Amino acid sequence: MATTDDELAARPPRTTPVSIPRTYPRPTVTRAEAETVWRDLAAAAMLPDAKPETARLAVVVALTRATGARYGDLLRCTVDSLALHPESARPEQGSVVVLHGKHRTPRDHRLDGGEVVLLRHWLAVRAELCAGLEGNPPRALLLTVHHTHDNGTTVSRGLPITKQGLVLSWRRYVQRTNARWAGVRPPLPTRFEQVRRAWSVEPGPDDASVRAAEPAGRGLEHGSDRGQGSTSSDAPRGPANPPGPA
Repeated sequence: MATTDDELAARPPRTTPVSIPRTYPRPTVTRAEAETVWRDLAAAAMLPDAKPETARLAVVVALTRATGARYGDLLRCTVDSLALHPESARPEQGSVVVLHGKHRTPRDHRLDGGEVVLLRHWLAVRAELCAGLEGNPPRALLLTVHHTHDNGTTVSRGLPITKQGLVLSWRRYVQRTNARWAGVRPPLPTRFEQVRRAWSVEPGPDDASVRAAEPAGRGLEHGSDRGQGSTSSDAPRGPANPPGPA
């Protein structure tokens, strides 16, 4: 039966399917790129003229590397969460307890030598940040390093930092690093979650070859894979939703 003009006009127009690019989850950097971030920040934080913000960001990366924790988990860490053995002991002796997830499940994670050295350095920097505060210093491990403003009121440094402060600190580092290594290294993502997942998932074939080429000793000079030799309590959590505005 022939189709009338009215019937043709009533039919919905034919459209060509459009493929929508996948946005989430955003691609994760490789394990080698994540280890480069750790080595660069750890070395920069130990320089005599290093800024406190650099040391704090290096601590965030070190704890993420060791535990796979997100910003919210790290912000719950206090100085009492650390168990750093005396400097006379073996440098790799250290651990941190992190309360993971919305249920705040406590897990004990081993720290390697480079992370222990960096955390000892941060505790000294942290003590200087708290020196100008009145009353008892905060127990939070991660503190602000600049005087900030809140609704026209100046807030002293040395107070517990927020998620937004960590987000902005990482973005500033990414902007400087990408500008410095433009055309030499792949650009770093502005979302730290894409770096965190590199330590939270099993390494791929390319990462395994990088790991095999790394020396056995672990310190500030060399990165290491946290997947080998760790107990079940050391195993970082798998990928999840990226952190929200902080």
